[in-house]
Amino acid sequence: MAIVDQKAPTEGKGWKICRMPFWQSAAASSSSSSASSQTALHHQNGVQGHSEGSNPQGAHSSVSSVARSILPTRRRLRFDPASKLYFPYEPGKQVKSAVKIKNTSKSHVAFKFQTTAPKSCFMRPPGGILAPGESIIATVFKFVEHPENNEKVVDQKTKVKFKIMSLKVKEGTEYVPEMFDEQKDQVSVEQILRVVFLDPERASPQLEKLTRQLAEAEAELEARKKPPEDCGPKLVGEGLVIDEWKERRERYLARQQGEVADSV
Repeated sequence: MAIVDQKAPTEGKGWKICRMPFWQSAAASSSSSSASSQTALHHQNGVQGHSEGSNPQGAHSSVSSVARSILPTRRRLRFDPASKLYFPYEPGKQVKSAVKIKNTSKSHVAFKFQTTAPKSCFMRPPGGILAPGESIIATVFKFVEHPENNEKVVDQKTKVKFKIMSLKVKEGTEYVPEMFDEQKDQVSVEQILRVVFLDPERASPQLEKLTRQLAEAEAELEARKKPPEDCGPKLVGEGLVIDEWKERRERYLARQQGEVADSV
């Protein structure tokens, strides 16, 4: 009897659910589901439209800044040696080093030296402009102070550093150091060179290379001191032409005077 009493209400409920025809219930459920899906889609599109149209410029600028931070800076110059300046260690004397700078870009590039020790170091030239593919050997001068407590600093890096900056310029631009201050946003730090001392009495590949580069730098300096050859007409040649024209005119006038005298 207890089992019958529990089944009776269950059957009644089952029939109540089936009172609506199955085709009407299917249509009602499909319409309600489509309405809810349309509402959700409209809400999603509204959110996306709001997020996309809120600040498109800010999104673009943020992407650009991220790309600039990820991409490496393209170098305009190449150095030899790449990251060091070798000096012979001679305390109490002014010594020299050299570095070859080459423009590897497709445009004219201005370069400029800076150092952490301007009182004891200077460069020749301190700056300049290189055409595409052009190179120059810069000479760096440094006064070597006596070490404290007889310390040996040979083959050791010092705190002195040299920074080389570059700036893209137009062809025909005249170099002035102030251009790096006027166009700070366009200036790039190409390389930071560290000072390394070498023992001048001990042979090494670095010392041999330094001697060779210093000789090349001196040869380039002497070549720049010579006046450029004039490809135009020579003044001497023009003078010879003028002298010859004068001689012909004088002979002509003399002949005219002789003819007049004979006629008289």
